[in-house]
Amino acid sequence: MIDYRPKYVSFDCYGTLINYQIDAATRTVVRGQIDEADWPAFRESFSKYRYDQVLGSYYPYRQVLQDAYDRTCRTWGIESDESAGEQFGEAVLSWGPHDNVVAPLTKMAERYQLVILSNADTAFLDVSVPKLEAPFHAVFTAEQAGVYKPRYQAFEYMVEQLNARPEDFLHVSSHTRYDIMPMHDLGFRNLVMLRRGYDPAAHSYGYVDVDSLDELNQMLGID
Repeated sequence: MIDYRPKYVSFDCYGTLINYQIDAATRTVVRGQIDEADWPAFRESFSKYRYDQVLGSYYPYRQVLQDAYDRTCRTWGIESDESAGEQFGEAVLSWGPHDNVVAPLTKMAERYQLVILSNADTAFLDVSVPKLEAPFHAVFTAEQAGVYKPRYQAFEYMVEQLNARPEDFLHVSSHTRYDIMPMHDLGFRNLVMLRRGYDPAAHSYGYVDVDSLDELNQMLGID
């Protein structure tokens, strides 16, 4: 049981709520240029370049994906595809929620005001959020904030828009580097890691692990 009742339960979107099926999308774009034995390392490189690519100012998410993929391909000495960003963007728009998200999220919304802070353009969330089927009090995007997570400004934007304080939030993410670490730096202490296997554990940042939103609901006292 979490001995705390937040004003807002905030979420990362892609990967945490929406199933971020980047592996399958990347295989389609790569077109067999990487041996299967090398695939885990290539996938990891692309992940790290996506992270590095969002550490500056905001620019459109499709171009972020294109630039990160171009850099990965240069590192691996393979041919990139000038339409990769568009292909990845269309893939993101096609993805739906993880299993066992919609029902517990809807139940949570009966007790708490739900918020999303997402690393994407507003147009992506306009498509993805309705697939979650739950009512959200607010949805904030990198485009609106002018920066991507893990930049502090993204979280500060959410707090300012809601006229809130870090202690008003319980934040749920599947990403330590994008969400948990910077939020801890900013004084957010009610942090929940929904384990989906994206990042190594970093428990010194004081988050609570859960394996499902049903488990989180139980911890919040929601039957």
